[in-house]
Amino acid sequence: MESSLSRIQTLVTQIKQEIFSSPFDPLSFVFPSAYETTAWLATVPDHPKQGTNRSVFKGCLEWIVNNQREEGFWEEDGSDGLPTIDGLPSTLACLVALKTWGAVGEENIEKVPTTCPVDGELIRLCLVNHIQRLGLAEHFTKEIDEVLERIYRSYKNQESREIDLHLVPAKIYKDSLAFRLLRMHGYNVTPRSFCWFLYDEDIRVHVEKNFEYFMGALYNVYRATELMFSGEYEAEEAKLFSKKLLEKSLKLTSVKDNPNFKRLIEHELRNPWIARLDHLDHRMWIEQNKIDTQWIEKASLDRLSCLHNDKLMQLAVENYNYRQSIYRKELEELTRWSKEWRLSEMGFGREKTAYCYFAIASSTCLPLDSTVRILVAKSSILVTVADDLYDMEGSLDDLHALTQAVQRWDGRGLSGHGDIIFRGLEDIVSEIAENHVQQYGIDITKNLRHLWGETFGSWMMETTWSKTGYLPSLDEYLQMGMTSIATHTMIMPALCFLNYDLKSDHYQSITKLLMASSRLLNDIQSYQKELEVGKKNFVILYSKANPKAGLETSIKHVKEILDEMKKELLEQALMDGFNDLPKTCNHFHVSILRVFYMFFNSSNLFDSTTELLHDINRAIHVPIPIK
Repeated sequence: MESSLSRIQTLVTQIKQEIFSSPFDPLSFVFPSAYETTAWLATVPDHPKQGTNRSVFKGCLEWIVNNQREEGFWEEDGSDGLPTIDGLPSTLACLVALKTWGAVGEENIEKVPTTCPVDGELIRLCLVNHIQRLGLAEHFTKEIDEVLERIYRSYKNQESREIDLHLVPAKIYKDSLAFRLLRMHGYNVTPRSFCWFLYDEDIRVHVEKNFEYFMGALYNVYRATELMFSGEYEAEEAKLFSKKLLEKSLKLTSVKDNPNFKRLIEHELRNPWIARLDHLDHRMWIEQNKIDTQWIEKASLDRLSCLHNDKLMQLAVENYNYRQSIYRKELEELTRWSKEWRLSEMGFGREKTAYCYFAIASSTCLPLDSTVRILVAKSSILVTVADDLYDMEGSLDDLHALTQAVQRWDGRGLSGHGDIIFRGLEDIVSEIAENHVQQYGIDITKNLRHLWGETFGSWMMETTWSKTGYLPSLDEYLQMGMTSIATHTMIMPALCFLNYDLKSDHYQSITKLLMASSRLLNDIQSYQKELEVGKKNFVILYSKANPKAGLETSIKHVKEILDEMKKELLEQALMDGFNDLPKTCNHFHVSILRVFYMFFNSSNLFDSTTELLHDINRAIHVPIPIK
């Protein structure tokens, strides 16, 4: 493992020196085209030793003469007539070939347009995006920050001016990519910075009529709208607009002939970013780029690539496999712990050791150390087992005894399942508290016990409601349900290791949003099961309170509430000034929200015994082959 880490560090150093330390050269990121190959062939002489003045590949020379574009460039026509960055090396290569043979093509030569379309900012943005999507951002934090700070200054100072239709694809592409990257890093940017094209009738109509040339741009517009905040109606409109055209594009021959790009669009439309885990997204991006070394994001279907891509890809594979090696060892340790405390052998409910670890390990690339990942996973395992005991197995007397034992933190007199759960809980709390004392010198034992006592109390209350037939109001249910989902119980100890003050007497607003969102996501997918056993659920309660609504209308209403909560949480997490939490804590809230969306977005994956096994294997067990 040490040698793997050493190779990773060596590659990081080399890439920093080659890409970020030397003067930035946009041309080094241009993918060679067929024009350059043709031009090279045209320079080969018929009899090199005799010094002949003709090309052995005369047809190539004639092809160059006859295929110069009207603007003076040589390049493939895939961008609605707009010369692109591809045209620069192609044009230079063709000019060299013509110059080699003297008078041949003099008229073509007279045409070295005086300007070349090289957008260094766009290439920098693509580079940052590529690094992030490969899962390498942690190695280039300083370099990424410097690029984005420079881009942000440029955006603040840019003046609005009329845009030539030929420049629209690249501008939309660049603006939407910049918005997403800047917003993810906390910069104050608004959707107008990339939605402007919707409010120019000529441009909007042009995009709709020529959407085939805007696939890369529309793909980035759609991804940018995934980070919209509450009240950003421009972004809502842009999402609907881009989604409609992206769906339409899947029927195009040009997209069908590019299976990687087609797969990328389908994946984005089918699986929203909020319901995906970073670790698996990184693997998908690596594998796509291993199949086709061109960068798959394409402005107007142009071929933008990176001559440094081999080292980046090597680093990405090494980095991913190194993470996996750590994850496998941690999962083995967690499995041993679960068996040692008999939590995985209760004989009822759900055994979700692998699911719980997979979720926390794959959801974030924050600098959480091994101890924190395991502690969160242990908490999640115990929550699952205890929740099932209250829902399925325990009698009211036994559950009441367990609840009191946790709240007074004294397990004497417990037996059976209650005793197993309490002893496992004691082990978790002791381990968290000891680690916190070692790192920060502060004992948080009382705070941890209070958290768990509150959670067990909420399970007891919900069980009592079900057993007695009590019907709570929607507000009463949600307040209790925010606690019983136990999101805060699982994550707040982890936040303590990210400089969060657990001694605070109240939950932060962002934590409350996460708790409520987690509960509603769970309720949307579990209402049918809970309806059958008589358990309370927000969807069911809303339907009862609004008899004319019906279950489908109730689900739609809950989804609307969820969508608004998601936007509010993203705003609090990504923008400064909404709370006094460190940025890492705010981002951790987003990661956990994505876990719950992954589990409950379109079905109840957490309760499934098979649907996540493929993803778990890809995330933890199956390495990416190294070529």
